[in-house]
Amino acid sequence: MTVGQVPSSGELLRQARRSQRLSQLDLALRVGASQRHLSFLETGRSSASRGMLIALADALGMSPSGCNQLLLASGFAPRYGQRPLDDQEMEPVRQALQHLLEVHDPYPAWVLDPCWNLLQANRGADRLVASITGRGLAAPPGSINLLEAILHEQGLRHAIENFDEVAAHLYHQAHAEAAQTPELARLLERLEPLWPAAIPDKSSGTPRSPVLATRLRAPTGRLSFFSTFTTFGTPLDITVASLRVEHQFPADAETRRAMRELAGT
Repeated sequence: MTVGQVPSSGELLRQARRSQRLSQLDLALRVGASQRHLSFLETGRSSASRGMLIALADALGMSPSGCNQLLLASGFAPRYGQRPLDDQEMEPVRQALQHLLEVHDPYPAWVLDPCWNLLQANRGADRLVASITGRGLAAPPGSINLLEAILHEQGLRHAIENFDEVAAHLYHQAHAEAAQTPELARLLERLEPLWPAAIPDKSSGTPRSPVLATRLRAPTGRLSFFSTFTTFGTPLDITVASLRVEHQFPADAETRRAMRELAGT
């Protein structure tokens, strides 16, 4: 496939299968097809029905946008719709996101899109960033990119005590996600010079703790957080499927106390 050429459904299937490290036989067994038939689909010698493509997308754990891309490449109508977040029918989604942000205060939480753009943040996140950089998060939705803010010298990079460790984790996570998100892949190309010179292999070494904590230097002292992600469990819309809430939890009593003091509680 040449640069700029739209991949065929067979190429998309092959890329998705290989990213999951599945053999053609493994995938064929998952959908009740023969290995020969799957081979023909990947090479374009045979065409799949819409139902078979959906079954293959589900078996491969493809995202709703990936499933749509697969269907469109074969000339079929997409399976999932895509409404803007401010659409009237998205009101329950917006309420759920707001609730998740508010109940996590005074600790930081934010809503991210697939490219790690910041769509919403709670007061805890605004207070934390303001205490470190002198600037809060009052900006139009999507105008701040979290990856860029972490990697850039004028962002949070100088405040992250264990920057190389955090950056290595983000590097592997973001590049894995970019396999199904072309926009993220393009962003990572632009950010390539900002990563540490050496990124360790994800499988090397034994973790010293059950979760990776980000250690921040702040005027209040050293702060330490680990994160969890919340996503929608049954998304039937590409926008809903792409949203995630990152909750930052204090990794020690000192951080818990400092965040409550910042909030005045």
